[in-house]
Amino acid sequence: MTPLTDDELRALVRQSVARALGDPPASGSGVGLPGAATHPSHFRHDVPQSEGPCLIEPAVPCTHCGYCQSHGH
Repeated sequence: MTPLTDDELRALVRQSVARALGDPPASGSGVGLPGAATHPSHFRHDVPQSEGPCLIEPAVPCTHCGYCQSHGH
């Protein structure tokens, strides 16, 4: 695996912070790495985030991690 450049790492951090603040990336977008936007493992489904229980593990509250929007990769 090739190490990330500083710019790629910054893009990942910005996207993570945006998701945590309620601004998820558009469906099907990648994570800012070359070629990632077209790889199927980075596709995001349009599942609305919940203020209630987690869709994957209903015994815990939703933490807006985005796992239910992904293919689990």
